Amino acid sequence: MSIQIIINSGIREKRAAILRDGHLEDLLLEQDIHEQIAGNVYRGKVKDVLPGMQAAFVDIGLERNAFLHINDLYPLLDKEQEKLWQENRLSVQEIIRPGQEIMVQIIKESIGSKGPKASCKISIPGRYFVLLPYDNKINISRKILATEERDRLKKISRDLLGDKYGVIIRTNAMDRGSGELKKDLDYLIHIWDTIQEDYQASKAPALIYTHADLIMQLVRDYVSLDLEKLVVDSEKDYEYIINLLERVAPDLKSRIFLYEREIPIFVNYNIEKELARALNRKVWLNSGGYIIIDKTEALVSIDVNTGKYTGKKNLQETVFRTNLEAAKEIARQLRIRDIGGIIIIDFIDMALKEHQEKVLEVLQEELKKDKTKTALLGLTKLGLVEMTRKKVREGFGELIQRECPYCQGSGMVISESGMALKIIREISDLAVKENFSAILLEVHPKVAAVLIGTGGEKLKELEERTGLDIYISGNDELHLETYNIINKGSKKELARLALPVQEGEEYIVLIEEKQINNTSAGIARISGYIIIVEEAGSLVEQEVKIIIRDVYRTFARAELV
Repeated sequence: MSIQIIINSGIREKRAAILRDGHLEDLLLEQDIHEQIAGNVYRGKVKDVLPGMQAAFVDIGLERNAFLHINDLYPLLDKEQEKLWQENRLSVQEIIRPGQEIMVQIIKESIGSKGPKASCKISIPGRYFVLLPYDNKINISRKILATEERDRLKKISRDLLGDKYGVIIRTNAMDRGSGELKKDLDYLIHIWDTIQEDYQASKAPALIYTHADLIMQLVRDYVSLDLEKLVVDSEKDYEYIINLLERVAPDLKSRIFLYEREIPIFVNYNIEKELARALNRKVWLNSGGYIIIDKTEALVSIDVNTGKYTGKKNLQETVFRTNLEAAKEIARQLRIRDIGGIIIIDFIDMALKEHQEKVLEVLQEELKKDKTKTALLGLTKLGLVEMTRKKVREGFGELIQRECPYCQGSGMVISESGMALKIIREISDLAVKENFSAILLEVHPKVAAVLIGTGGEKLKELEERTGLDIYISGNDELHLETYNIINKGSKKELARLALPVQEGEEYIVLIEEKQINNTSAGIARISGYIIIVEEAGSLVEQEVKIIIRDVYRTFARAELV
């Protein structure tokens, strides 16, 4: 499977797309307005210790303190505390105290209202290894399957490290020689030695190690023998990548290319369309089915539907094929959108158990492509698929979108009739509490139409009930849920202010409908104000030129010019 990496180095952001066989499979973002701190190491100062939560908050010099749970304090334990911790009999107060300075690494970014999460268990990722300074175990990637190769890599690692450090052997280490592996380990140990020196020389709160930038992450995690090409549209970043590869993989330098065409690089590789699709709630499948992705505070729900897909055989086969396609697309969307947390998938009901098992098998295989930790937990009694994906940072949508200020994230806004009823309630309340005889309102034209009614009968009824003269002005620029009280006062004062047209004025208007009690006349509106146009009943949905003949408080009469 060929891998292509496309990098767009824009103003204030970098975007990297990972393509497998020409299809977008993963996305990495780096934005200067969203500083990423996951992976950074700090000398922090304990601010608060909370026994009830078995946790503490640590000042790392940023706006929000970092959250530190007792399970992430393991390197600070002595042997007696370690025993108590394993028996779940250790309190966080027995390990740390307010004012104490400790080394912590950020393992999770600030998300929403929550601050960053920290750990004392430091890990330093490299090209072939992840160094674990406070451990002495040798762990190996599950993607390295051959027993002989696993044993070889473990032996090389133990010979190089002894019992001093632990490591995770990464998939990239497969088939690499001991000299190349030693070079990577020496580099990681050098970083750890530098971190320790900087920690001793600093005073809390202080940043003592910065995680790899986007380019370094790409070179470390994705640039391998599977790489077909890497294309970048910045000469500066091109040189940076070449220099990095000179040290870690000089044989791959020939696969790096500088993009110099005028058409934007993400447009040229059809990535921009995919990113726009990744912001949609509904994602169409090639078969005509679709998935719906909904994010809530507690979890992410994904619903699968057959949509336009009717299949060529029976219903069970149609459902099965749709679910198989959806399983692959769901795993891909999780990576592209960087969705984390609890995820519930509602596949279309499958009657055959072998179909259920096959869909779960495909989903599991697709999740293996994910560099972020995932866990597929299986089917619930209701037939829903449960899974989790580690949430390290805000996802793609969260970085470039915000909650709708009108619907507060519900996806719903009040209807024009609902808004009209709200205004009626508030006007009625004002009429009782205050002393005025007329009021001028500015509302959205759709709301104005509901308030006024066909021929003005609804407005007339409202005026009779409130005892007010009510003038309504429509404004297209107002949000549907917004209205303004322009003025309140005497009927005479507001009559001069309120009417949007004057006798003798000419306008071009759209005839919206026939007048109900006189079908030879048509109805037009100017800012929600009704214009009855004589002899225009046959011109519905046409624009016509009119002249105003008579002006009344709730409507005007006009003739065709």
